Amino acid sequence: MPDATSIESIMREQRQFPPPEGFVNHAHVRSLDQYRELHARSLADPDAFWAEIASGFHFFKKWDRVVEWNLPFAKWFVGGTTNVCFNCVDLQIQRGRGDHTALLWEGEPVDENGQPREIRRITYKQLLSDVSRFANALKQLGVKKGDRVTLYMPMVPELVVAMLACARIGAPHSVIFGGFSAPAIVDRVNDADSNVIITADGGFRRGQIVPLKAAVDEAATLTDRIKKVVVLKRCCNDVTMTPGRDVWFHDIVANASDQCPAEPLDSEHMLFLLYTSGSTGKPKGILHTTAGYMIYTAYTAKQVFDLKPDDIYWCTADIGWVTGHSYVVYGILQNGVTCVMYEGAPNFPAWDRFWATIARHKVTKFYTAPTAIRAFMKQGVEWPAKHDLTSLKLLGSVGEPINPEAWMWYHEYIGMGGCPIVDTWWQTETGGMLISPLPGATPTKPGSATLPLPGIDAAIVDKSGNVQPADGGGYLCIRKPWPGMLRGIYGDEERFRKQYWSEIPGAYFTGDGARRDADGYFWIMGRVDDVIKVSGHRLGTAEIESALVSHPAVAESAVVGFPDDLTGEAIAAFVTVKSGIPANDELKTQLLQHVVHAVGSIARPKSIRFTEALPKTRSGKIMRRLLRELATKGRVDGDTTTLEDFSSIARLREEEA
Repeated sequence: MPDATSIESIMREQRQFPPPEGFVNHAHVRSLDQYRELHARSLADPDAFWAEIASGFHFFKKWDRVVEWNLPFAKWFVGGTTNVCFNCVDLQIQRGRGDHTALLWEGEPVDENGQPREIRRITYKQLLSDVSRFANALKQLGVKKGDRVTLYMPMVPELVVAMLACARIGAPHSVIFGGFSAPAIVDRVNDADSNVIITADGGFRRGQIVPLKAAVDEAATLTDRIKKVVVLKRCCNDVTMTPGRDVWFHDIVANASDQCPAEPLDSEHMLFLLYTSGSTGKPKGILHTTAGYMIYTAYTAKQVFDLKPDDIYWCTADIGWVTGHSYVVYGILQNGVTCVMYEGAPNFPAWDRFWATIARHKVTKFYTAPTAIRAFMKQGVEWPAKHDLTSLKLLGSVGEPINPEAWMWYHEYIGMGGCPIVDTWWQTETGGMLISPLPGATPTKPGSATLPLPGIDAAIVDKSGNVQPADGGGYLCIRKPWPGMLRGIYGDEERFRKQYWSEIPGAYFTGDGARRDADGYFWIMGRVDDVIKVSGHRLGTAEIESALVSHPAVAESAVVGFPDDLTGEAIAAFVTVKSGIPANDELKTQLLQHVVHAVGSIARPKSIRFTEALPKTRSGKIMRRLLRELATKGRVDGDTTTLEDFSSIARLREEEA
């Protein structure tokens, strides 16, 4: 494990913003003292704390024990049975929310006046009917409790319907981001042992059709596991339907009953797998279960976004990432509010699409990524200034630390100085937010995720687990279990133990370096491993390197992340080519296309440098630290004593980016 104490935190932000007075008066938590009492109580007696929270949810059978903890394995609400779909939909109808809009969806295509061609409002009653029909259709296809179902779809309501239908019958889902390519689909289908894929003919993105069905067809030629493919007709682009394997979404739900009782599931029944990149090149299937995740996402959503029944809430994340799972679908619908979904790109047809959408639907709570905020900053304040954003009451940030400049722009030009900003830190593995302001209680500092949420025992420690002094850099770890935590890496217990539980004695190691200031606020300083975070998405270097080396011209490659104003981090690739092959611009273009095909467009390097040799230690390990310095600063200042061939760095300096 890299030495996190060597990571220098240069951020020393002095500005501080109290919660707006008008917000505080109606907030769930209204003071820092109230937060501190809540947090202290949650750590002193977690069983009582979480039992009280869980009492507001529907269980078919109440739990016998709140938590059973045998490091690194947790079980929450042991012995209970429940169903997440029931809590998202049926329970809301029982509470009188049946005619309330659950999903407010806007498609990307626009008319000649720039107005969206499609807006759909789906009530909780309609959602229950749609989910029940599709759940029954899945049963007719042979899907049973425990079967893994792969979802590879655009941002349309049917994706939410499919997820909830899987949850309703106890079939764990594995959602794959629509930007991934066929080989990436195959890796995930094979690992999950999934033989049913729900997809669409295509999805709209920046005015173009993303051919999703074509990618599934290609994937089906690379694995024999895919037995059934359900295809939603979204874009009406030409697709090939394979008889006996492929069926249309609309056909299988047409005659399906809208009555499908939710299956009572054990609290620890697998709810979903979500694949995230790791440093080994093999995607990790992060496993989340039912009751703990259900309760944690709903509770954190309510507290952090201060959700109220009349809120119009919009999280711009794609459901293919964990933010979409937790804070577009499960955590939000359980609070009975209206959730806005948007299909396409933030800059289509112009750079004010987000702001126009907020004004059109009178969005009250808005949650997006620093990458998007920086992109909007670059385009200028005239875009948001065209629209009435006065409906906004709260702004959120997710995916990576937000730099103070972007925080202030968000505060001044989107929140008009009157909206609290919740800068949230969490991971795919954590299930939900762990460190975040509570908007009515926590004074905020631009760039800081502030304080741990109730139930979270976070600390900055050294390698031995010793807590670091204020402003000392160290490893961010979590010392007590929490309900939303991952239950493992699917099919790989050893990797689960090694990656998350072997580095810090008795604690979950997040993989991030951080510091905690004198006020106890957390400042995240980034990954301490080789995972690159592009636009808030974690990409393993090994997957990208593997894609490059699979090109017939490439002998070896190394990729590193370097700071980028727009995406937070960008990818720099260093490549050695095979003897006799010209290293030219044409090959660079081929390699960029090759990576996009093999892994997906999100993994496209921003720069490729050809070199005769990569800098390595005497044991043959590539010194990515030196490459990172070179990509970031154009020079190498760090320790090179273990470098085997000093001329390799000199040659790299001479190469053009």
